[in-house]
Amino acid sequence: MINTLPKLVIFDCDGVLVDTEGPVNEVIADSLTRYGLPVSAHECQELFVGGTIFGVHDEAKRRGADLPDNWVDETLLAIFARIEAGVEVIDGIPELLDQLEAQGIATAIASNGPMGKMERSLGPSGLWQRFEGRIYSREGFTPKPAPDMVIQALKDAGVDAAGAVMIDDSSNGCLAAVRADVRAIGYAAEGQDETLRAVGAEVVTSIDQIAELIGL
Repeated sequence: MINTLPKLVIFDCDGVLVDTEGPVNEVIADSLTRYGLPVSAHECQELFVGGTIFGVHDEAKRRGADLPDNWVDETLLAIFARIEAGVEVIDGIPELLDQLEAQGIATAIASNGPMGKMERSLGPSGLWQRFEGRIYSREGFTPKPAPDMVIQALKDAGVDAAGAVMIDDSSNGCLAAVRADVRAIGYAAEGQDETLRAVGAEVVTSIDQIAELIGL
């Protein structure tokens, strides 16, 4: 265990800060089923966790979905509408952020989701405002598992890789941290612990476990 407090904690957004993955996967499953690829929300979670909407599009077409040219735009609009109906903050996140702030530890977000989606999902709870200016997305960066977003967050915070921790619930996100030489903590609320360990992450099953793990 590392006893020195980190100087920067980087969070994934969907499934780590806010519970968007369930509602989003329901929207995607409904759409793909309508276009000839019958899948459940649970199957979408397993297939597409930590990816991008463009990756979903390409994989769905490879599996036989007959998607229209505007599928990405159509689906994003449906996702935005669903998120605006309300999503829950993940249990333990407000308390963890308060603890980090009390210790003067910087925070950031690195997500494969678009900025518009994050603003809608994080805004009502005040998390968007809390992280504003330190939010990195696949708009402008190569998506995770590439380490680009993580490296930029380190640079902007003036922290080296050894002084940072990243919390993600996907193998893509944890792999991005590992590739940036950042300590990866995998949040395995959905039972994906072996997948996260396989890419080099330490695994927790609740946000409450993170404070002790990083020395708070």
